[in-house]
Formats: sequence, structure tokens, C-alpha cells
Amino acid sequence: MSLTHFNQSGLPRMVDVGDKPDTAREATAQGTIQMLPETLALIRQQQEAPPNETGPLQKGNVLAVAQVAGIMAAKSTWQMIPMCHPLPLSGVDMDFSLDEAQSCVRIQATVRTTGKTGVEMEALTAVSVAALTIYDMCKAVDKGMRIENVHLVRKSGGRSGDYVAAESADAANDR
Repeated sequence: MSLTHFNQSGLPRMVDVGDKPDTAREATAQGTIQMLPETLALIRQQQEAPPNETGPLQKGNVLAVAQVAGIMAAKSTWQMIPMCHPLPLSGVDMDFSLDEAQSCVRIQATVRTTGKTGVEMEALTAVSVAALTIYDMCKAVDKGMRIENVHLVRKSGGRSGDYVAAESADAANDR
């Protein structure tokens, strides 16, 4: 096994995927943003506020903005990560859950395409940018928030086949 983004001279390169067949591909990534319980309560209040009220966080609905940011990030990954290919994404789903016990927002992104290369980077970028957006929107009340545990949960399609992270497989087996 070798790192594919370097040529024989050790210089960076964009992998040539021209000869690979198009296949259906999907990737899911997750991460969290830890915060003070009071900050999480403000986000919950924002979610429960009537549509025309800004609620306690004046920049708008935190999770709605983070959802749009995550989708935009997935679509723009090739512009941020030097060796990523531009991909025609067929779908991006973002999911957020508020975890009072851990005082965090859990973020999940699932990205789909039919193409010659996978969408793992797009899913990871979507989660990362959604978390950064939550940080930006809440930093006025909590500068100590921490973005943690951004990782690939599963992917399917392509030559390397399916992948399921160990903790995800363990969780599925516990059900």
C-alpha cells in the first residue's frame, strides 16, 4: 500500500481516475461540537422559536445555517482540498442532534454521487464546515467550544469496496 497523491519523484499529483468506471458511491461522516450547557440551551431555544423570530442568537437559526454551510462545503470540497476532483454530487444530507448529556451537537453528513472517485472528503468537509459554522454563530456566548471526533463512518462503492468504521460496526452489532 502506498500514498497515491505523490508521483515517483515524491512530488504531489492529482490521481488520474480517467480509466476507472463510474459507480454509485456514498460516504457518511460524523463529528461533534462540544459547548457549555447554556450554549446548547440557546441553540435548542432557537430551534423552537417561531419562524419569524431570531431568538436569543441574533445571527439566525444556528442549525439551519450550519446545514446550508455543510451542503455548500461538500459541493466546494475540490476548491479547498488541493488533490480532490470536482464531482457532480447527486445528494447531500445533513443531520444534527442535540445531546444534553454530553453538551454537544452531533453532526452527520451523507454524500452521494455516481462517478470515478469517492465522496469521503466531501462528507468530512461538510461535517467540519457545519461545525465551524456553529462555532461562528455561537462564539459570542461561548468561545471555548471544541470541534471533535470528525471521522468517516462508512463508505460504499468504488474499487476498494465498502468500509465501516469499527465503532459504527460495534454499535450496529449491539442493536
